[in-house]
Amino acid sequence: MSSVRVRAALDYAARGWPVFPCKPGSKEPATAHGFHDATTDPEVIRWWWQRIPAANVAIATGAPAVDVLDVDVKAGGTGYAAFNRLKRAGMLAGALALVQTPSGGLHTYFAGTGQRCGALKRHFLDFKATGGYVLAPPSTVGGRAYELLDRRDASGVLDWPSVTRLLDPPRPAAPRPRRRSGDIARLAAWMARQPEGNRNSALFWAACRAAEEGQQHALDELVNAAVHAGLDEREARRTVQSAQRRIGGAA
Repeated sequence: MSSVRVRAALDYAARGWPVFPCKPGSKEPATAHGFHDATTDPEVIRWWWQRIPAANVAIATGAPAVDVLDVDVKAGGTGYAAFNRLKRAGMLAGALALVQTPSGGLHTYFAGTGQRCGALKRHFLDFKATGGYVLAPPSTVGGRAYELLDRRDASGVLDWPSVTRLLDPPRPAAPRPRRRSGDIARLAAWMARQPEGNRNSALFWAACRAAEEGQQHALDELVNAAVHAGLDEREARRTVQSAQRRIGGAA
């Protein structure tokens, strides 16, 4: 058993995939710094497995090794429905390998990238990339082994942000509440009370607020309030037009 594990670790390292040992039957690292200790150095790898012959084999994910889509199987559900959605969308093409996990889940290997780890807990999916690791065959947990199901001559990449957008699309922003007529009346009344020297800037601010809320009809009311406060009407209309241009309305 020990010779099988060290040979597997050396084989992964020969592909340029940094490895490190985890405690026998466990996902817990057997080195002081976990995946930070991962290496491709054959001498270090042999020394580790001489010390702990039954150690599980872990691969530090992300470049230069692999990114891994982890399909979880738990009491509350599985990630296979989400996995199949991704497959139908063509987002899983180019996988390097498929590994069945002890729980009945699935690790799908892709070419390593600089992406960070991620998770979609609601969909029972984890993404192991830079800053993470996975146990690899022939490791065991709970007496059950990680089993290689398929290996392919491929070099596809999984775009995790695209996965996230497909399965958990961003919610549309809530529409901004439109100002009620009472709000505009209070804004106009406030405008009418502005002292000399502050009227033009106050009108510009009020017109911007009305334009932002799509209350184009309120602009005339604001102009009237500004004229009542003492502004020249042509100057007031120029200020309102400037506010419309600022917000993106018609000049």
